[in-house]
Amino acid sequence: MLRLRLLTWDVKDTLLRLRQPVGESYAAEARAHGVQVQPEMLSRSFREVYRAQSRHFPNYGRGQGLSSRQWWVDVVKQTFRLSGVHEDGVLTLMAENLYHDFCSAHNWEVLPGASETLSRCCQRGFHMGVVSNFDNRLENVLSQSNLWHHFEFVLTSEDTGFAKPDRRIFEKALRLSGVPPEQAAHVGDDYTRDYRAARAVGMHGFLLRTAGQGEEPAVPPEHVLPTLGHLLALIEKG
Repeated sequence: MLRLRLLTWDVKDTLLRLRQPVGESYAAEARAHGVQVQPEMLSRSFREVYRAQSRHFPNYGRGQGLSSRQWWVDVVKQTFRLSGVHEDGVLTLMAENLYHDFCSAHNWEVLPGASETLSRCCQRGFHMGVVSNFDNRLENVLSQSNLWHHFEFVLTSEDTGFAKPDRRIFEKALRLSGVPPEQAAHVGDDYTRDYRAARAVGMHGFLLRTAGQGEEPAVPPEHVLPTLGHLLALIEKG
């Protein structure tokens, strides 16, 4: 059995996922303003804009004087512009509304087994924390999703100034909990940002790999979670 005292958790696509594709949410907002745009086009535009914005202004532009709110409003406006919507007044309204929509649980749903697994981990006495490349809306989203009470701390990349796979966000989690890395494990769905990054600081790692995902390199089967419900069995077996 692994002698673990701390479990840290990724959020997006580990505990929570979007209820519908981004393009669907954006298209619904556009319809409310009398603007017709295809969800598929918005999804494509969003992916392109998000990648470029992340490259030019990493970690929500925190190091370049932006707030995450400005960062996201800019992403939404550029997504609509790339999809053929250019009226500034409507763009500003839609961007503000969508930013606030994604502040709440309205656009997020809890992954199957997440609440039960978190409750069982708390009952076993683990210290629990979040380590997420999310902006400062995360605590609100977790509260509204009824997950916040499981955690002793929530570290976002915006708050700490370091985004996974930067080791410093994991080191901060270890300092906050007072637990040495060999007694800690991180649970997440991304090989590089979650699994490999946690192991680089000496923590254990569990990779959530849902059906249909590609095989990642060099992950022993005892570190792979087909579902969150497998976690405690793997900890006890390890």
